[in-house]
Parts: sequence; structure tokens; C-alpha cells
Amino acid sequence: MSTHTSNSKITTTKIQSMKGKGSIVSLTAYTKPMAQMMDQFVDLIIVGDSLGMVAYGFDSTLPVTLDMMIAHGAAVVRGAERACVVIDMPFATYQESKEIAYRNASKVLIETGAQAIKIEGGLEMVETVQFLVNRGIPVMPHIGLRPQHANTQGGFKAQGRDDAAADLLVQEAKEFENAGAFSLLVEGVFENAAKRVTNAIKIPTIGIGASPECDGQVLVTEDVLGLFSDFTPKFAKK
Repeated sequence: MSTHTSNSKITTTKIQSMKGKGSIVSLTAYTKPMAQMMDQFVDLIIVGDSLGMVAYGFDSTLPVTLDMMIAHGAAVVRGAERACVVIDMPFATYQESKEIAYRNASKVLIETGAQAIKIEGGLEMVETVQFLVNRGIPVMPHIGLRPQHANTQGGFKAQGRDDAAADLLVQEAKEFENAGAFSLLVEGVFENAAKRVTNAIKIPTIGIGASPECDGQVLVTEDVLGLFSDFTPKFAKK
């Protein structure tokens, strides 16, 4: 982790240019004070829908609403003078159609001042990502283990175990790159799959529980600080 000397705002195009193993530092934040504390140390702050579990005590991210993400996202933006801020689109706010996705994503950016949004999905979301990017909304797709899809993925299990699964991840990554994504979040995949995905595309990969083979890493800040006594992911060193 390095301290930045420049106070200029980090843009999505800057993040896109930061391809290179371990080059991007990222943490989650849900409040202005937390964003202020980490701002000089990180390139990217993700306002994750993980706030549903971390801040509200839900069992999953599914109950998180668009209004919740906007409220927390706006708070983080007020505390982040230089880090690029990306806000998660919560479950059922973008899947129905690309038009609804645009309506909700534009609302998030307008009401928070964030630089980009993040959406979970595979090949079924490629058209939506392209639709958003073409209309001025920077997008970070989220592949691999997707918490909003835990019910269909059999829980919170690592993805990309075999060659076929890794092949699909690589295909998704390439399609999202072609659709105009500025970066890609890769969660909970085996090291070989993460390496293959990272090497297959020219945009940076941000890993969480996806080995050191990605271009950057993001962790849930509360996990790093050891604020939970019941469970801490093994990849999050306190």
C-alpha cells in the first residue's frame, strides 16, 4: 500500500491504464469518515452491496435497495477527494432490461457523483454493459463468484475449478472488454483461472479472493480490520 502525493481525481480512464500485476489498490467503504481515512492510500473505493451484510446484518446482499446504495454512495463520494468511486448496482435493478439498467445506473451517478457502477453477471449482461457504456456510464462487470447469484451458484463457492469453467470466465472477460468495460472485478476464483482471465484481456482485473494474479486487489475493509468475530475470509489478513 502506497501513499499518493497527487490530489488529482483518479478517473476510470486512469484505472483502465493501470494494467499490471498488483498495480491497483482498492477497499470498500460505506460512510464518509471511512472514505476520508482511506482516500490517500487507495486508487479505487468500491461501495459494495456487501453493506447489506456488513452494515445492516442481512444474511445476503439481496435485500439491498437502490436507495440504500445511493445514500451510502453519496456519503462515500463526499469523503473521497481523489480515489475513484464505483458503486454496486443492487439485485433486480439492472437485470430486467438494458433500458431499466440505464435508468437506475444513471440515477446512481447523478445522485451520488460517483465515477462508475459495478454489475454482476456473465454473458447475459454483455449487451447491457455495452448499452450503458455507449450512453456514458462507465461499467465494471463482476464475474466469478457472484453473491447476488448465490442461490443459483450453490452458495459462496470458488469458481473456475476446471478448464471448462475457466474457459467460460475467459470468454466472459473478453466479451466485457469488447463491450467497453473499463475494468473487471474477479471474485472467488481459483488462481489458474484468475491468471488466465488477467492475461486474456487488456483492461485491469480487480481480484477479491482470486489470488495475487490480478492487476489489483479489493478487500472488504471491515474484514481487514477484524470487525467480525464470527467469520473472516481466509484471504483477508487482519
